[in-house]
Amino acid sequence: MDRQFHVYILTDRPYGTLCVGITNDLVRRAWEHRTDVVPGFSHDHGLHRLVWYEPHSTALEAIRREKLIKKWHRDWKVNLVQTLNPGWADLYDVIAR
Repeated sequence: MDRQFHVYILTDRPYGTLCVGITNDLVRRAWEHRTDVVPGFSHDHGLHRLVWYEPHSTALEAIRREKLIKKWHRDWKVNLVQTLNPGWADLYDVIAR
């Protein structure tokens, strides 16, 4: 079975606080953020909206991409979200089907 890894961005509202993460189960991880199951930055700042994600075939690729994006200027991250999701819609319902 091929495992897929995802880099993702969460926010509280359009153009709000951004959080970049990585997971091997995007639906589970997005649900954890939405329900504040795990304490941390996203819990403390109410980041429940999944607005961008990108699949990778290996953990190493995903980790490299996550680290790269985390170093980016905020405007670059905003532009990345707007490329896939110009309305800043919560993508959880799309991935949870």
